[in-house]
This record gives sequence, structure tokens and C-alpha cells, in this order.
Amino acid sequence: MDEMTNDANWQDQANCLGVDPDLFFPERGASTREAKEVCRGCVVRMDCLEYALVNGEKFGIWGGLSERERRRLRRQRAQATRRTVTA
Repeated sequence: MDEMTNDANWQDQANCLGVDPDLFFPERGASTREAKEVCRGCVVRMDCLEYALVNGEKFGIWGGLSERERRRLRRQRAQATRRTVTA
């Protein structure tokens, strides 16, 4: 199975399937609570988050995390990788 097929598979299983996409792209300063609630308990949450990280998604809620939370996670991963390489 190729990567594109895998992408389609996880999206087909997502809790957000059929939910208004605007919910996941709130206006600046608006609450992200409702979108994150849809993500909570989603069986493909980690696939969604990984997709956003790998593809550099800069906007919206992906895998239950906001842009700021994903930036923090990317920094933490980069630091962990640097520590592993230098160890």
C-alpha cells in the first residue's frame, strides 16, 4: 500500500469526517475547545498530528493540537534529535 492510500485511510476514519472544517480553523483568539473535543478519542488522532507535522501545516487544529502546540512539539523533537546525535 502506498503512502497516499494510507493518508486516505486515516482520513476516512477520522472523527472530524463530515464536521464543518471551519471549526478546525478558528479566527485568531477564538476558542479551540470544540475542535479539540472532536479530536479527543479519535482513533487516528496521532496519524492526523503526524501528517500536520510532516507537511508543515501552519494553520488549524490537527491531531488535537493548535499551531502553537505543534510548533512547541517540533522544537522538542528537534532538541531531542540533537541530543541523540551529540550523545
